[in-house]
Amino acid sequence: MPGDPILLSTAYLGPVRYFCKMAESGHIIFEQHEHFIKQTYRNRCVVYGANGPIALVIPLADSRGGKTKIKDLRIFNQLNWQHNHWRTIFSAYNSSPFFEYYRDGLNGFYKKRREFLLDFNMELQDWVFGLLDFKPPVSLTSEYEENPDSVTDFRNTISPKLKREDSRFKPKPYSQVFEEKFGFYADLSIIDLLFNVGPGSFSYLEECIG
Repeated sequence: MPGDPILLSTAYLGPVRYFCKMAESGHIIFEQHEHFIKQTYRNRCVVYGANGPIALVIPLADSRGGKTKIKDLRIFNQLNWQHNHWRTIFSAYNSSPFFEYYRDGLNGFYKKRREFLLDFNMELQDWVFGLLDFKPPVSLTSEYEENPDSVTDFRNTISPKLKREDSRFKPKPYSQVFEEKFGFYADLSIIDLLFNVGPGSFSYLEECIG
């Protein structure tokens, strides 16, 4: 049965834990009025390359010292970041079992410029939902609340910098391209799961819910 509503920050191809929270929720609310926070999944994802985990970071035009709302945050498209991100993703996952099935859909996001970070993240997320065959109720916040009622707030708990214990997230190993060199890395970007596990990805998410 679906759980309580949850509140999440936006994320660029968020990690497995991020999608596990959505998989057990009855309603997902994405924060669009918070001020941007640096070094978070809001504009970065982590993939598994030939030399280990790699952070892919979307450059931003002007965060005004962290005072720009997420919904107004523009991508700095003067840099060739899309080409570089796709090249890294291709190198990391070209030999994965399901890359050929999903590559064209994902590649399309790196061929067209998007102006706003939130829009780009939400479009990518809808694409991921389609591959997971997952259709959750989704909405955006109408205002910023420091301590919102009636929702479980994960805006600042799922972070690449903060590795907190989470009794509701029990990641299980799955085959990864470079695991023979470095072993299994848990909680990477959702595309690591999709390219390696394919149609079984949503079942995997459910299995990881503690």
